[in-house]
Amino acid sequence: MCKKEELEFSVFLIHQLSYAWNKTPVKVYEIVNKTGILDNYIIRCYDVLHTMGEQYLVNDITDFVREKGVAV
Repeated sequence: MCKKEELEFSVFLIHQLSYAWNKTPVKVYEIVNKTGILDNYIIRCYDVLHTMGEQYLVNDITDFVREKGVAV
């Protein structure tokens, strides 16, 4: 179970990715959840990730998703 700030950060990041990928937030959630990125990276590494810039995070997650073999 995640903390409130981790949940808020995850929602924020999903929305930023949805703008960058031109996909709905629901579709972005499905992608990051299915690949394990949501639990194993975004939430697990919240303490470090929330200090990073928005564009860095979008680029980082985009690269990570592509490494998992998912086109965005």
